[in-house]
Amino acid sequence: MYKIAVLGDRDSIYGFAALGLDIYPVALSVDTSEAVKKLRELVEGDYAVIYIIESLAEKLKNEIQRNSSAKLPAIIPIPGASGNTGFGMRMVKKSLEQAVGSDILFRD
Repeated sequence: MYKIAVLGDRDSIYGFAALGLDIYPVALSVDTSEAVKKLRELVEGDYAVIYIIESLAEKLKNEIQRNSSAKLPAIIPIPGASGNTGFGMRMVKKSLEQAVGSDILFRD
């Protein structure tokens, strides 16, 4: 059975544990090696969905892009405790443009 993981800073993700999701707190420091290592472990694990805090997802965008062509897991940016950075919406826009061939939702 597939599982769902949440990756991000401690303050942003602890509430997801109450929902039964697996949480993986990582420091949002300048050095992202710990977060890259953890994301790679999760991608290779039994996870169908990996939620990642937007501020961390921006730092790991190359690693996320590397895994974007795989069917599973889906890596989905979500706002953290510090708020929405807009990174998640930019990823949705880019994915839509690739799938459809034009910007049908945002039109900006």
